[in-house]
This record gives sequence, structure tokens and C-alpha cells, in this order.
Amino acid sequence: MLIGIALAFLGIFLLVPLGAVFVFAFRAGVGAWFAALLQPDTVHAIQLTLFVAVVVIPVNVVFGVAAAWLLARFSFPGKGLLLSVVDLPFSVSPIVAGLLFVLLFGRGGVFGALLEAHGLRLIYAVPGIVLTTWFVTLPFVARELLPVLQAQGCAEEEAAYTLGAGAWRTFFVVTLPKVRWALCYGVVLSNARALGEFGAVSVVSGHIRGVTSTMPLQAEILYNQYDFVGCWSVASALTLFALITLVIKKVAEHHCERPRLRRSERQHP
Repeated sequence: MLIGIALAFLGIFLLVPLGAVFVFAFRAGVGAWFAALLQPDTVHAIQLTLFVAVVVIPVNVVFGVAAAWLLARFSFPGKGLLLSVVDLPFSVSPIVAGLLFVLLFGRGGVFGALLEAHGLRLIYAVPGIVLTTWFVTLPFVARELLPVLQAQGCAEEEAAYTLGAGAWRTFFVVTLPKVRWALCYGVVLSNARALGEFGAVSVVSGHIRGVTSTMPLQAEILYNQYDFVGCWSVASALTLFALITLVIKKVAEHHCERPRLRRSERQHP
């Protein structure tokens, strides 16, 4: 009975809406679906969304690996504060985050006059979208790596040091290979959030079609203009990205869990 309730809940609130996206997207035919995705504004929205993800993910990888290694391997004053700062985007609403960047970097913001004097524009421009997307995706890589590094300990790294390996060689030869699947898992989650972010991007983008509209914003614009074929086509493309991300996530999760099970079996035969 419990399994039936769970499946019914998932079917009503997840599978039915998911299926409805594709039904409405392809209701006018595959040709109309492709034609809607090939509209210039929609093509630009897809390109901008992928560009933001490509820019944000490497920055998150560098920051996440550095923050997780620092928190897992060292004790220092303010460690708890740093951990709270890493978790901050989880607790702050994306809308609030977007407003925060507007108040800081907008024309009337704290740094607005300084940026304008140097000819720089962040709000209602692509740099603002990149900045807010980076903020909301900040914790994912660090939060996936931290428990793995803590669980593995540092015995192998200390052994590498005693054998004459330097810090960088120890990191790339010993530490990084052990956390590669957790890193992949964090990258997948960060990428999924970057592709689908709406709230913070909506505040700082200005909804300028063909300039600052990402795929979620483009879907909203088309829906408000009663272009339902275009709206559902963009939504279905986003859903396809999400499903692909989910498959990669499950593969990474499987590879991440398998070493933990092996270590548990060795410790508790």
C-alpha cells in the first residue's frame, strides 16, 4: 500500500506534468517543434544558457575543490564561518540574491557609479547573469566533495608526503583520483542548477529578448505572448537537458557509492 501511494504521488505530481510538457511540445508536430527552437531569440537563449553554464562550472570546480580540501584537511580560526558562507546560497532565496546584486552593482547601487565611470555594466547584461548563476550554484561541488574527503581521511596523502611527493603531485596523483566521481556528481548538480535557474537571473537580466533571456526566461516570455508552441518547445528542451543530467548524475552517484561500500566491507567483514 505504501509503495502504491508513493507511486501514485510521483505519477500525479511528477510524471504527468513531465509527460504533459512533451505532449504539448509535439502536439503541432516535430516540424513545428524544430521551427520553434530555431527562432532567432530562442537560439540566442539556448546559446546564452549554455555559455553561462560553461563559464560558471569551471569556476565552481576550482572554488569547490579548494574550499572542500581546506575544510576537510585543516583546522583554522573561522572554519565554521567559512562553512556557513559556503552554505549561504542554499538558504537565501534566488530572488533575494538577485535583488542583492542589483543593490550592489545596479546604476543606483553601492558600486554602480564606480562601474559606470569605467564603462562596465553588470546588471541587465550577461556578466550579471553569470555572476548570479555562479552565486546560486556555488555550494554544490564543495558540498559533494567535503564528506568524501572527510570519510577518506588523509593517511594516503601523508604516506605520499613521506615518500617525497610534493603538495601538488600529492593532490593530483592521490587526492583528486579518489574524489573524481564525487567531483563529477557535484559538477552535474551545479550544471543542472545553472541551466534551470530562473529567480536570480530574472531579477538581473531585464528580460531583454535576444540579449539577456536564458531558456527559462524565454519560455516565460513566449508563454506570456500566447506562443504556446514555442513555450512548450523551449520547456521540452530544458526537460531533455534535465533528463540527460539526471542520467549522468545516477552514473556518477553509482561510481561514488561503490568505493564507499567496498571500504565498508573491508572495515566490517
